[in-house]
Amino acid sequence: MKRALLKIIRLIVIGILEPLARFMKVEWTTFFRSQKPKLTLAYWKQKWARLRTFNWQRDRRSVARIAYRSGLYLVLLFTFFYLLVYMGAMGAMPSRNELKSVQNNTASEVYAAGGELLGRYYIQDRTNVKYADIAPAAIHALVATEDARFYEHAGVDVRSLGRVIVKSILMQDQSAGGGSTLSQQLAKNLYPRQNFWFWDMPVNKLREIIIARKLEGIYSKEELLELYLNTVPMGGNLYGIERASSRFFNKSAADLKIEEAAVLIGMLKATTTYNPRLNPEKSKTRRNVVLNQMVKYGYLEAGKAEALKKKPLKLDYTVTNHNDGMAPYFREQLRLELVEWVASKKNKNGEPYNLYTDGLKIYTTIDAGMQAHAEKAVRNKMAALQRTFDAHWKGRNPWGRDAGFLQEALRRTDRYKKAKADGKTDAQIMEAFRKERPMNVFSWQGSKQRTMSPMDSLAYYQKFLNAGLLSMDPYTGEIKAWVGGINHHVFKYDHVRSKRQVGSTFKPIVYAAALERGVAPCTWFPNERVVYPEYDDWAPRNANEQYGGEYTMRGGLAHSVNTVSAQVMMKAGVNKVVDVAHRLGIESDIPKVPSLALGVADLSLYEMVNAYATIANQGYKIEPIYISKIEDRSGKVLLKNDLDRPVRKAISESNAAIMLYLMQGVVEEGSAAKLRSQFGLQMDIAGKTGTTQDNADGWFIGITPNLVTGVWVGAESPKVRFRTLALGQGSGTALPIWGDFTKRVALDPAYVGYYKSQFTQLAPYLQNLVDCPSFREEPPHKTFFDRLFDNVGGKVKDTFKDWKEERKKRREERKRERKEKRGQD
Repeated sequence: MKRALLKIIRLIVIGILEPLARFMKVEWTTFFRSQKPKLTLAYWKQKWARLRTFNWQRDRRSVARIAYRSGLYLVLLFTFFYLLVYMGAMGAMPSRNELKSVQNNTASEVYAAGGELLGRYYIQDRTNVKYADIAPAAIHALVATEDARFYEHAGVDVRSLGRVIVKSILMQDQSAGGGSTLSQQLAKNLYPRQNFWFWDMPVNKLREIIIARKLEGIYSKEELLELYLNTVPMGGNLYGIERASSRFFNKSAADLKIEEAAVLIGMLKATTTYNPRLNPEKSKTRRNVVLNQMVKYGYLEAGKAEALKKKPLKLDYTVTNHNDGMAPYFREQLRLELVEWVASKKNKNGEPYNLYTDGLKIYTTIDAGMQAHAEKAVRNKMAALQRTFDAHWKGRNPWGRDAGFLQEALRRTDRYKKAKADGKTDAQIMEAFRKERPMNVFSWQGSKQRTMSPMDSLAYYQKFLNAGLLSMDPYTGEIKAWVGGINHHVFKYDHVRSKRQVGSTFKPIVYAAALERGVAPCTWFPNERVVYPEYDDWAPRNANEQYGGEYTMRGGLAHSVNTVSAQVMMKAGVNKVVDVAHRLGIESDIPKVPSLALGVADLSLYEMVNAYATIANQGYKIEPIYISKIEDRSGKVLLKNDLDRPVRKAISESNAAIMLYLMQGVVEEGSAAKLRSQFGLQMDIAGKTGTTQDNADGWFIGITPNLVTGVWVGAESPKVRFRTLALGQGSGTALPIWGDFTKRVALDPAYVGYYKSQFTQLAPYLQNLVDCPSFREEPPHKTFFDRLFDNVGGKVKDTFKDWKEERKKRREERKRERKEKRGQD
């Protein structure tokens, strides 16, 4: 590469000097031979002696000849230098085509269904804005302050160039400035300066002049101003007038006032020194300088400028990052999926799209109003629940004397994994974890400054309860609200996608499977403990240890009677229940055990809401969606999800309608009755609470017309939980969040009609099928023949069961005998 470059330089030198020698009527070899004496020391000693005895009358011809030759050499040298820079020998130069399609690194933006901005993915925090959407005051302030003759020159201000040559180039004063036009500054923003040692300033300045001239030939003045104000750095990772307006004044660039525009333009001289938040007095002084410049060049009246200069500096400073803003857990889940998706999509240059630089527009199904209500409900109820939890465990650790609990939590931390990767021993890691230092910790009352060790911090955060909420339109599959936790700064784990035991919220799936098997809703199930020998003597018990009487399906589900659920499971069959669960929308593996009736499966909130939505959608399964459309920066549609998507039948429409009726009993007479009394909700509601073993998880999934919402509450570890069912059950932890969220939506004028919305009434023939009480104390009196049939039927059943067991034993014995015989042979 170097050899080729030297060859090019040699050709350029020859190309310049040979015509010059020919013009001077000197042979090429003769020309170089004539230069030889000048390379000797004696020649220059003679010249120095002549200079010391200089006489103007005698030597004026020599001076003129030297001046002429020096000027000629300088022109040749500059031409040579210019050609080197222009041809890219001193760093690659952008082509005209590249400049035509110049694009900034632009953040991709995520929007809610109503067009509200949810968040952004970026390396450089920038949002491009059109010239028409920039306040004229910002344009005027920029031109008056940075380049008063912008509309008069073609990229180079000759008047200022002399100052640059003397101060910046010859004197190497990089702080002199004053000569770069806006076009040259734009060139510097687009193609940052490089280090060329001694030639650093001359090369970079010349590169910027050449690029500026090209830009002026491609773009109009308005387009250059638009490009400049979109590329200009505003301090830190902030770029462009739009993001600066949002950061410092919480408004768009189109809405900037004159004094606000002057503040932002004033920052361009030194973004830290004149930062209005860090240095308000310096920023105000600089603002007034900008206002004076606007007066000087006729963009502002002197009287108005004086009035504006007296105004105090007023900011509405708003900083957001990936952890802030609306729906941070949703945006992070979306980011993980989009990074993979864009890698498979090619842009017009045949390269994969980049989520962080290509300015994609991602339109989602999230309802901004519902999302705001969901986040407020989680924040409101979880703060109160945490106070109860802390009082419940006051002076004690929820994990008791389990010494290994914190050690296990320690090994899950990123800090521990990084230390291990760096070769640290466990002893070294523990020593580092025990060193106290000041730190900010999360609390529901706000961030607190404390001095503690990382180990103490780990124990502190293990005591927090967390939550997840997901809301979905069951008819379109659109996700409307997604809350993955209580604080994304501290708790990164998304509890919409995490898997925990689902408890009694799985029971509606068991009942749906029984209906599909043909079990009648009004079948009576005795509330008594039953031992199931075929399942290792499994004998489920009720959480409240209350037995007696009989329940129909509605009563058994409403009161979450475990003994009844177990019997319903036996009638449906374990395999049938698993099959129906998968058809309803659960994708995880489900254990094929009878205790599945009590919710021992580990499933996500996302899956459970999906399954309930299928029941609400008359038994038809539709895939959930949360991306409606993706566009590139030019508006080209890269992805569009049609709401009229294919659906498949999971369970019959009649059984889905019956299940909706059965789950309404949970609200009307069961564990969710306080949704009426405490929250005053008047719309139709169907749902199910859930509580897992030792109160580790609390659930409530509720169905209202056009909306299915699920809530989970628990700690990071199942070992951290309430000690009593009264405090830890789903109706006391998850249900209040659901009620608060639904009440907020119901009272919001944006959702008119939701407050008293109703389900479709059951068809008359289905009403007849469920027309029975939920509970009865004792079964009706049986006649002699009824009792005789029960006894005979029971004996026949026992005899058949004994025969099956005997047959199974004989089959196993024969199999064992055959194996032994083969072994002897």
